[in-house]
Amino acid sequence: MVLPNLITVLSICAGLSGIRLAFDGRFETAVILVLVAALLDGVDGRIARLLKATSKFGAQMDSLADIVNFGVAPALVLYAYLLDQAGSAGWIAALMFVIACGLRLARFNVLDEDLDRPAWQAEYFVGVPAPVGALVMMTPMYLGFLGMDPTRGVAFVASAFTIVVAFLLVSRLPVYSGKKLKIRRENVLPALMVAALYVLLIATYTWETLSVSVALYLAFLPLSMRAYSKRAQAEKAVAVQTDDLEA
Repeated sequence: MVLPNLITVLSICAGLSGIRLAFDGRFETAVILVLVAALLDGVDGRIARLLKATSKFGAQMDSLADIVNFGVAPALVLYAYLLDQAGSAGWIAALMFVIACGLRLARFNVLDEDLDRPAWQAEYFVGVPAPVGALVMMTPMYLGFLGMDPTRGVAFVASAFTIVVAFLLVSRLPVYSGKKLKIRRENVLPALMVAALYVLLIATYTWETLSVSVALYLAFLPLSMRAYSKRAQAEKAVAVQTDDLEA
């Protein structure tokens, strides 16, 4: 149980260190630390399951780490970089995002314990996941690192964008999780090559790659809604046919 919880603690350290560096003016390093926190968040649960070291304590630690790393840290980093220029509006946007992140994580924990949902619905998140929401919310910083001037007008636009992302977190939007995505044997090596290419692009063209990734993800959301709707209709039709046969 020690190793997964240690990774969770390290992720909290990364997120909080990102806040400190942001208020010191080292914004690029601050964003990178938030990305590191997201990476560690994705690792700790998998290592716990691999080592068969899952526990209720670890689950609670993970939730607390998420609210820090994907709610408080990115909100304060963006506020220090840009939102403070919008005055009270920027602070309200930051608070809204943190509150939405907390509500989204609480709902995720409840849904995770809900055994009444159809099995196929477990393939979809309800609302945008907190780690992805944090990465999307910091888009104004990626664009700023690419040359966009962090002016007062941009700060107000970024505040509105932050509130929109906050509502995406708590929305009922079905977002495909990819947890049960299966790759055919002949496609494993090409998939590994694509993953390696993406990592190299992140390492070499960090802000360009993140900006494009956010744009593609936002474009993916309507497609996810459409796929969920079709799946729901298909499952309903199967249920109706089953009831007719039983009758």
